[in-house]
Amino acid sequence: MSNDAVIVDVVRTASGRGKPGGALSGVHPADLLAGVLRELVSRNGLDPALIEDVIGGCVSQVGEQSYNVVRTALLSAGFPDTVPGTTIDRQCGSSQQAATFAAQAVMSGSCDVVIACGVESMSRVPLGSSLGTKQGSAPGQDPHGSLMHARYPQGLVSQGVSAELINQQWRLGRRELDAFAARSHRLAAAAAERGDFAGELRPTTLPDGRVVIDDETIRPGTTLDSLAGLPPAFRTDALASRFPTLDWHITAGNSSPLTDGASAALIMSAKRAAELGLNPRARFHSFAVTGSDPKLMLTGVIPATRRILERSGLGIDDLDAYEVNEAFASVPLVWLREMGADPALLNPRGGAIALGHALGSSGTRLLGTLLNHLELTGGRWGLQTMCEGGGMANATIIERL
Repeated sequence: MSNDAVIVDVVRTASGRGKPGGALSGVHPADLLAGVLRELVSRNGLDPALIEDVIGGCVSQVGEQSYNVVRTALLSAGFPDTVPGTTIDRQCGSSQQAATFAAQAVMSGSCDVVIACGVESMSRVPLGSSLGTKQGSAPGQDPHGSLMHARYPQGLVSQGVSAELINQQWRLGRRELDAFAARSHRLAAAAAERGDFAGELRPTTLPDGRVVIDDETIRPGTTLDSLAGLPPAFRTDALASRFPTLDWHITAGNSSPLTDGASAALIMSAKRAAELGLNPRARFHSFAVTGSDPKLMLTGVIPATRRILERSGLGIDDLDAYEVNEAFASVPLVWLREMGADPALLNPRGGAIALGHALGSSGTRLLGTLLNHLELTGGRWGLQTMCEGGGMANATIIERL
């Protein structure tokens, strides 16, 4: 149909370790995003003046990622100054939400050509940098305010502690979590060796002229034994006292690493794609977004999936692949249990534990990985869902064309 929102292309940078010395740490986040924006229009022969909006995700919108980093990036990419851009924050699902907004703009008829994108440089703008940046507040100050504390007098917790609470509620043990993490690296390493990521990766040129093309976060030698020796990442004496029954299984090994990266998707109306001679690769079929318990903030993927399946008229068995973001191994494991899904179809090229979680970029990164997998395997339906800070989740279903 002419008002279908179709995906023409998706590109991403490699995943760099989000710490000083990481492969992409020398690149300004606006420049990182500018690179994928340039690549997206260049390899599709698109005149950037035709782009009606650029909608992008970024979580830590402070410092080098402040002042509407998406607008800065598109200007840095050489787009005409007539092209607008906006930066949104739905935590880890920011660029997935950007893709939803872009597709909805197309489906409503208000736009014909939109780019959805995202960026996060966690080496240059560390996680949590945006907390306490209001005038008169101290760095690291709790941003929730008195009314929030009145509703939740026991206080909220970090995502790492939330993952521990999920482990306790669903009785996930350390060995099961580590086994899933090892699987992520094994699948990602195998996919990289086969060249499965070639269609989505673009090279990033560093200031010193070196070029980064391969994901730095994949560790091919990861084993259950190597993960078993890692200490708990979030246990402190204060938290152990507050949660005396927790066993503390979450480590750096079964969590997604801090990551630098950018990604972008070219989204159009089917009619405009045909007029431009571009080949749509998939169409957006259904969307859902839900809120969930902000203490168990990572479980939103479960109601989001149930809602999107109800709206789409599809069942879990109709899907050919599902990307459930691996913020922590706990998340896809409880999703599998609750949805009764096929483990073989879950994150078949590995997930964020191996491929990284550059927060603002992860949504469109997952979209590209899912689309390329459907094309390689001949699958038709793909689901993407992402847990988000504060207790939310997005879900998207695409249909390969």
